[in-house]
Amino acid sequence: MSGSICGVDCSKCEWKNGCSGCAETDGCPFGGTCVVARCLQKKEQTLKEFEKKLIAAFNALQIEDMDEVTELNALPGFLINLAYTLPGGDKVKFWDEQRVYLGNQLCKHGSDNCYGLVADEQYLMVCEYGENGSNPALVVFQRWNQTEKEPLKG
Repeated sequence: MSGSICGVDCSKCEWKNGCSGCAETDGCPFGGTCVVARCLQKKEQTLKEFEKKLIAAFNALQIEDMDEVTELNALPGFLINLAYTLPGGDKVKFWDEQRVYLGNQLCKHGSDNCYGLVADEQYLMVCEYGENGSNPALVVFQRWNQTEKEPLKG
C-alpha cells in the first residue's frame, strides 16, 4: 500500500490489507471516492472549510442528549453502513461501502447507546445504536449542503 493524501499513517490502519492507499488510487482507497482526499486535492483550506461547515450543520440539529460535535474523522463506508429497519419491515443501507465519509461517534447521555454521525458532500445522517452497532435507528437523514450538487471532484 502506498501513502495517504491526508497524512494518516497507512501502516497503522487495520484495513490496510483491503486498501490500495489513496495516493496510489487518486483518492479512491477502497474503490470509491474519499471526501477528505477530494477536498485536499482542491487545497487544504477547502477541507478545513468543509469540516467547519459540516460540524456547524450537525450542531444546528440540536439533538437532545448529544454532545457538541467538535471533530470529524474519515470513516470507510463498510464500517458505518448499518442496515436500518423501515416501518414496513424492509432493511435498507444508505451509504456506499467503497467510499470514505466524515463522521464521528458520540455517547448518548443517560444511556448505553451511541450516536453515529456520518456525512458526505450532500447528505448527513445521525443514528442511534447499541453495542457494536446493534439495533440502529435513524434520528436524522437530510440534505445539508445545497452548494454541492455532486461528489467533490479532484
